[in-house]
Amino acid sequence: MKHYQGYLVDLDGTMYKGEAAVDGASHFIDHLIGLQVPFLFLTNNSSRTQDQIAAKLNKLGVKARPDQVYTSSLATADFIKEKKEQARVYVIGEEGLHKALTDRGHTLVEEDADFVVIGIDREISYTKLARACLEVRKGAGFVSTNSDTAIPTDKGMLPGNGALTSVVAVSTGVDPTFVGKPEPIIMERALKELQLQADHVLMVGDNYHTDILAGMKAGVDTLMVETGLSSFHEIEAHTHQPTYKKLNLHEWLNGHKG
Repeated sequence: MKHYQGYLVDLDGTMYKGEAAVDGASHFIDHLIGLQVPFLFLTNNSSRTQDQIAAKLNKLGVKARPDQVYTSSLATADFIKEKKEQARVYVIGEEGLHKALTDRGHTLVEEDADFVVIGIDREISYTKLARACLEVRKGAGFVSTNSDTAIPTDKGMLPGNGALTSVVAVSTGVDPTFVGKPEPIIMERALKELQLQADHVLMVGDNYHTDILAGMKAGVDTLMVETGLSSFHEIEAHTHQPTYKKLNLHEWLNGHKG
């Protein structure tokens, strides 16, 4: 079995579910730390900061530093910075997205924006969406942190950022650039953070349609675990399969020591 120089690790469904750690998560990360193998926690969650996510992981017994967390918000801010330094951005989103954009030197504005950026916003309003539409119609670039149309919660599946983004896309007729998994943009930037080539890295996740497809699109080997959204039965008819399929991370560690 191939040995990898770095890992990209999904969070929800792979490291934790809600407020509980997934069985084997802490052991898996301890194993990587023991081998001194670099890794990044890679998430489409745009609402939380690196500090907040690392704090949650540590609280659940999974060792994490803030700089080991790479979110769709950070990837979005980096993507915009490559297009324009110190861009004017109209943003729909929460703290994680606001901080990522300002930390990268962008200015948050209400009008005359260079870019409109949409992330999950649980205080979404018609006024916010209308402002976004007006700015896109005036020529602002249209970027969305991720295309997830629904997100799992304790209450069930709730509208995701892709659903919010679709309102602006349908109204303006302008397709957004999606940054998060399964798009290659976030993968390219995560690999840059690790300073590794795609064929030396393994993407670990539970969701075939985000984590696994992201790896496939980026030329990264993939490990799918059955601890979250997707099941092996669901994907058995798919032409493209994960590089590895394991019930959980314990099973991966038992057969793989690097």
